[in-house]
Amino acid sequence: MKAIVTAPGGLDAIKLADLPDPGKPGPGEIRVALHGSSLNFHDLGVASGRTPTDGRVLMADGAGAVEEVGEGVTEFSAGDQVVSCFFPDWQDGPPVAGGFSRVPGDGIDGFAAEYAVRPATAFTRAPRGFSAVEAATITTAGLTSWRALVEIGRLKAGDTVLALGTGGVSIYALQLARAMGARVAITSSSDEKLERAKALGADFTVNYKAHPEWAKNVLDWTNGRGVDHVVEVGGPGTLGQSIQACRMAGSIAMIGVLTGARGEVPTAALAGKQITLSGLIVGSRRQQQDFVRALDNGLFKPVIDKVFPLEELADAFRYEMSGHHFGKIGVAW
Repeated sequence: MKAIVTAPGGLDAIKLADLPDPGKPGPGEIRVALHGSSLNFHDLGVASGRTPTDGRVLMADGAGAVEEVGEGVTEFSAGDQVVSCFFPDWQDGPPVAGGFSRVPGDGIDGFAAEYAVRPATAFTRAPRGFSAVEAATITTAGLTSWRALVEIGRLKAGDTVLALGTGGVSIYALQLARAMGARVAITSSSDEKLERAKALGADFTVNYKAHPEWAKNVLDWTNGRGVDHVVEVGGPGTLGQSIQACRMAGSIAMIGVLTGARGEVPTAALAGKQITLSGLIVGSRRQQQDFVRALDNGLFKPVIDKVFPLEELADAFRYEMSGHHFGKIGVAW
């Protein structure tokens, strides 16, 4: 089967390989014909060599159709559309230990391949009516936003949400919050992207290059109260502004570290406003199943900026690095 694997040398060295077919599923397993994936910052880290691997099949997200089920599998049948789980061992309950050692495309082989044979519990059903690329976006970006706002934030109609930037997680947060009756502010360095965010329903936008102290703008929008929820993807370079923009006893979901892995945290401001700061990485299989049920009811479809063929995965990563995308970047085959 065709697959894209890592090699010494980083992004310029990832290559199309001919790997053995994974064969028939064993007890408790399913065989999936994969047709789509989506790019995440984490995948870029593996592909570019920041997370050193050699010969690893790339991509944490994968979606396709079940071809065959192994003995004892009753949840799926041949022909079912399915999507992978970021943490295949985290079925429910509190997060499990292990870091990225069992994450597809990192600790184990991922889904940039024609076929996969995995335990049935490593997949959920895909949302009805979603293409393979659309379905693949829920595994990482979509579920992260769902957990941040719904599972942890207990989002409700009338709440206010601040999303930073216009990447996959933030655009998912915008769509999810608007679909649930919340009001949304969003930041970007591009006025063009802010206009696109408005077209998706953003109630307030601010260009953080034009307004480096953008928390003041967000506070003015909320009449000085601050937002109920912040989807924080920047890290130490933006956390101070996020704390200023958040209301008393509000919540900040710390998701990304795009501005660095270390930095000062304004602890006095955080404590003084009694803000709940939660660090999170994606979610459990049960949470993904809940999210799929919501999407099955026509909540919304994800924004796909551009789709590349599998053979051009390296170019897809280069496009991600350019920062020109709005929403998700897909790969299809």
